[in-house]
Amino acid sequence: MGWLLFAGLALGAALLLWLTGFPRRLWTVAATALVLGAAGYAWQGSPGMAGHPVAAVDKPGEVDPSLVALREAMFGRYNFNYSYFMAADSMTRVGSPSAAVKVMIGGVRKSPKDAALWTGLGLVLEENDGMQVSPASKFAFDRAVALWPNHPGPEFFYGLAYIREGKFAEARPHWARAVALAPEKASYREELVVRLFLLDKFVEAMATQRGPEDAPAPSAPPAP
Repeated sequence: MGWLLFAGLALGAALLLWLTGFPRRLWTVAATALVLGAAGYAWQGSPGMAGHPVAAVDKPGEVDPSLVALREAMFGRYNFNYSYFMAADSMTRVGSPSAAVKVMIGGVRKSPKDAALWTGLGLVLEENDGMQVSPASKFAFDRAVALWPNHPGPEFFYGLAYIREGKFAEARPHWARAVALAPEKASYREELVVRLFLLDKFVEAMATQRGPEDAPAPSAPPAP
């Protein structure tokens, strides 16, 4: 049973890496970490020990080329906002998400009706706030959707932010709307469809792994 659970976890991790655009050249690193983590925990795991806080250390970030390409396909490359995205990506790579936020804030101040820049601000705010859709990040995404309600870009990256946080149910409606809004002949539409399909399969697999023991207990029969 333990091996089956581990296989399910490995499959779920692979799907999640693809959904979030994790760089493929680093997949072997993630796989190695998963295997070593499982082996180490089986050998020396102590779930009963109390936890303790640790200090976070800024590390160089990774900007996935496939997501950059998707962003360029949706929002364009040779336009006003591209320089802000490039600068923010550079700040992320050197491990300074707060500087990336400042860059994108400068962009939306310069062009407050550009939904692409508001979308980028939502993403860097999420990264800066510990990979969670904070109120500030949510405001930026909502603003992007309001500005371009018929564009799939803001909805897709809004959903991506929720997936990075691990909130798959919240992500699903955004990705469904992104697919619905994507033009039939758009170069990126098929990728959106595939990502939505894999998200549904991932959620289904996680629900199956939880099994009947996680289902709510049946109510007691009424007293005679």
